[in-house]
Order: sequence, then structure tokens, then C-alpha cells
Amino acid sequence: MKILHAIQSLSPADGGPPQAVRNLMRAYASLGVEGEVFCLDTPGTEFLNEVAAPVHALGPRRGGFGYSSTIPHWLNAHLPAYDALVLHGIWNYTNVAARRTMLKLKRPYAVFPHGALDPWFNRQYPLKKLKKQIFWPWQYPVLRDAKAVLFTSTTERDLAATSFQPSRWNALPVPYGAMEPEDNPAAQTAAWFQHAPSLVVDGRPRRYLLFLARIHEKKGCDLLLQAFAHIAASAPDLHLVIAGPDQVGLQAKLQQQAAQAGIADRVHWPGMLRGDVKWGALRHCEAFVLPSHQENFGIAVAEALACGKPVLISDQVNIWPDIEADESGLVEKDTLEGTCKLLERWLALNPSQREAMVSRALPCFRKRYSMQETARAIRDLFSTP
Repeated sequence: MKILHAIQSLSPADGGPPQAVRNLMRAYASLGVEGEVFCLDTPGTEFLNEVAAPVHALGPRRGGFGYSSTIPHWLNAHLPAYDALVLHGIWNYTNVAARRTMLKLKRPYAVFPHGALDPWFNRQYPLKKLKKQIFWPWQYPVLRDAKAVLFTSTTERDLAATSFQPSRWNALPVPYGAMEPEDNPAAQTAAWFQHAPSLVVDGRPRRYLLFLARIHEKKGCDLLLQAFAHIAASAPDLHLVIAGPDQVGLQAKLQQQAAQAGIADRVHWPGMLRGDVKWGALRHCEAFVLPSHQENFGIAVAEALACGKPVLISDQVNIWPDIEADESGLVEKDTLEGTCKLLERWLALNPSQREAMVSRALPCFRKRYSMQETARAIRDLFSTP
């Protein structure tokens, strides 16, 4: 079976969806599936070489909608060579053009909205909601005619149906997650502390909590800083690492906030982490923290669990019921009070309680969040009439 995955960009700065595509290309190999990727990145961009599959780059992309007259020509010429298509993300021209071609070929396709239909966006950005409402007559048929609209949790599925009307499609929650890191902790440790030397004092690593995501208001970074300032005096040896790309220019404001709170020397900003540096950061953190206001899944949450780390998350990360059920982390509301309580509850655990939570993290990942199961679910979807 040969499956094409179409995504606007494979840039690591775009967070979870590009990482999911990279993981799926690796996972397909053991299932006998040939995977390839279509994107609107500029050909020759360095990060395209990191994908373990052929990549067809038609960029650079122009505007958020990504319109280009070359897209339908490429799709019409090349989609006949594939058994199926998976579209990642919505609100773009590739979706519209691909639907037309796949219907003409009478071949199946599926769509991962990746949280883009969460009503939180409508409440937070009313002007964008209006633009999306205008575009809905073109976007909706893409979802309606898909063999399946793939959701990463039942919560994401249920919320998506409330955003725009009509909303009749074949909704299919599928397993979702990440890949376990390569078993090379020594190299990962060395790479991380070389990247962040301020986290080593007299040859010993500091204690730290890790936030690993885009630095964006959606992720609750400001709440985390305020909550850390709230508990800082009760844990004087604990530090906070806020790692991720600063796509909207929020970091300077947050750094000023940390300085005003008197915690600037205990908050570290190592930028976007990748490869061994990322895995080293995850392996050595005390716990992973994500007080997000909206998260359809959260691949970094799964990656933290894969490294055996408890996760401290808000109840707007849609996999929070799994975390509570498996006791592999703590969950609170996405408010300042909730985020303070999240850190306070972690600090109140005694060593044996923390170790018990650590011991449950990796089993939680292996039971629920292996990308191998995602690849298998996609293969099985397209194997049935």
C-alpha cells in the first residue's frame, strides 16, 4: 500500500502535526506501507532531509491559505500513483484541490484536523471565526466526503462537531502519540547540558520543570510563569525551563514578567529543542508541564511519558482523562489558580509518591500513545472497502 500525506509545512517550528508526519513515516516501515509526503515548503530546506520518506515540496507557500496554481496540476499528475491520501490540517487550498482529484479517481482519503475545529479558537479569535465561516462551504465538503475524519481523542471529536454547521462526517478517533527515543541516554544527556550549561552547577544538574511547546498564549506560558513565582520560595532549588520557538514575539514579554517577579535567574529559555537535545531535556526534567488552554492531543506530553516523566497538564489537554486514569501525572484547570495548584500538588508529593508516578509514565505511553498503532489504524482504514 502506498499512502501520500499532505501537510502545509514540515517545519519543526510548527509543532505537533509535522512531528506526527515524521513519526508516521518511520512507523510505516515495519508495516510494509510506503509513505510519502507532499508539502508547501521550499525545496531543499534542511529539515526536509530529516523525513524518513520521499518528500515532494512545492513551496514556498504564499499566505496562510497556501493557494498555488501548481497544486492541482501536481495532484492530478501524481495522485494516481497512490492508493490513499491523508490530509493534515484544514483551512487551506490543498484540501480543496485534493478532494476534487481523489473523488475523480474514486480513491479514499482521510483528514486529520489536528484540533483546528476546537470551538476555543472561535471564542478567542472572533474575526478569524468569521473568515472561517465564509470558507466553510468549501471546507465542509472536504470533511463530509472523506472516508474518515481522524480525531486524536473522543473529546476532540465531540468538540469539533460544535464549531460550524453542517458537521456531518465519518468521525473516527484513532490511537495517536509519538515514538520512543533511541536508547542512547548518554549522548542525549551530553547534548542537552552542552546546549544549556546554566542548568549545571559544580558538575551537578539542577532540578527543573520543563515546558516544551511553542511560546504562544494558547499554551498558558504566562500562567506557568506566575504559578512558578508563586511556589518559588517554597522550592528554592527548583528551576523552570521554557523551551520552544517564539513564533509570535511573546518571549520578551514573558522574560520581563519573570524579572518583575524576581525569578529571572531561575527561568531558562533554550529555544526550540530537537533531536538528542530535546530527548536529553525530557530525560532530566523532574516533570513536564503544559497548562494549555487548548490542546487536541499534545505530542510533547506523549514524548515526556515515553521518557518516564510525569506530566502536569491542564484539563484542556484532551488526553487528560487518560493521565488521571493511569495516575501518570496531575491535572488541574487552565486558570492561574489551577496552574498554581498543579505545581503545589507536585511539590507536596513525597519521594515515594513521585517515584510511583514516574514508574507509571512509560507504561501509560506504551499502552496508549505509540505512533505504531496510529500507522496501523491508518493502514487498516484504507484496507477495508
